[in-house]
Amino acid sequence: MFTGSDIVEALITAGFTHVVWLPDSAIGLWEEALESSSRITLVRVCREGEAWAVAAGLYVGGKTPLVVMQTTGLFESGDALRNVLFDMELPLLALIGARSWLVPDSTDSARRFAEPILKAWGIEYRLIARPEDKPLLAEFFVEHLKSGSPGAVLLAEGPP
Repeated sequence: MFTGSDIVEALITAGFTHVVWLPDSAIGLWEEALESSSRITLVRVCREGEAWAVAAGLYVGGKTPLVVMQTTGLFESGDALRNVLFDMELPLLALIGARSWLVPDSTDSARRFAEPILKAWGIEYRLIARPEDKPLLAEFFVEHLKSGSPGAVLLAEGPP
C-alpha cells in the first residue's frame, strides 16, 4: 500500500527522527528509502522487545522514534511494551504490520489477535486497510506526538 518514499514522506511529515525496526517481508520493502533518508535514522534490532527499549532510550535522549514491527513481534514484545508505555509512561508510537489482514478468509491467528491485544493494553490505534486511508497515517502520528500519548497504527498486509 505504501511505497518506501510514501512512508518516508509520511514519517518526516509527522516529525519522527528515528525508525526502530525489525521488518517483515511487507514493510521490509521500505528499507532502501528509510536508509537513504537524510532526515530519518534507521535503527535495526534483533528482537522486537529490544525495539521498545531502544526507542525508549532515543526518546529520553530527546529524539522522536517510531517502533516498526509485525503483529507477531507485537505479541512477542509485550513485556517490554508494558514497561516503557505503562511503567515508564513514555508516549512511544508504533507502526505494526498487520499480517494476513488483506487475505480473504484468513485463519492466521496473528490477524485475529492484533486488535484484541491493542485493546487489552488500552493502546489507542488506527487501522489503515485501504489506499484511501493512507493520509490517516501521518494524521494519527501528528495527533499523538502533539498530545504526548502512546498509540499504534495497524497497517493491513496481504495481497492487494
